Amino acid sequence: MALNREAKASMIADVSAQLAKAQAVIVAEYRGLDVSSMTELRRKARQSGVYLRVLKNTLVRRAIAGTPFEKLSDQMVGPLIYGVSQDPVAVAKVLQDFAKANERLVIRAGALPNSIIDANAIKALAALPSREELLAKLLGTMQAPTVKFVQTLNEVPTSFVRALAAVRDQREQANA
Repeated sequence: MALNREAKASMIADVSAQLAKAQAVIVAEYRGLDVSSMTELRRKARQSGVYLRVLKNTLVRRAIAGTPFEKLSDQMVGPLIYGVSQDPVAVAKVLQDFAKANERLVIRAGALPNSIIDANAIKALAALPSREELLAKLLGTMQAPTVKFVQTLNEVPTSFVRALAAVRDQREQANA
């Protein structure tokens, strides 16, 4: 389907807007995937907040010109699907998990701002915990000293009450 000049300009503007707030771009070859598989991939990407589109390579080259992802233009050959996200781990996980289940999706390359990463680096990126998991671990680590301090402070009156209860029990046994 041929696009007119306005549609191309609109598509370039849309991709440029996504790239402006992106932290990662990953390209994968989708040759041979059926429609139901692509729909499933798009659904998973939408749930993870990943912008996933099949775009013409020439339009994407124009959109990434002058951005930190400009080095990725050498990798744009063949039918590609583009994953763009603010969370580099999210886009890597979505595409890597889908590629495990569907061998027809082949991850070609990716880009972080001002650097290109290969398929092995994308696999390593996908193995990292998500942003939410890291924040939860950080919060737990930050709360641990406070929790221990409160437990220590609570232990003094608890020990005192236990000692009084033991003395009371001893006196009751002696009186009985």
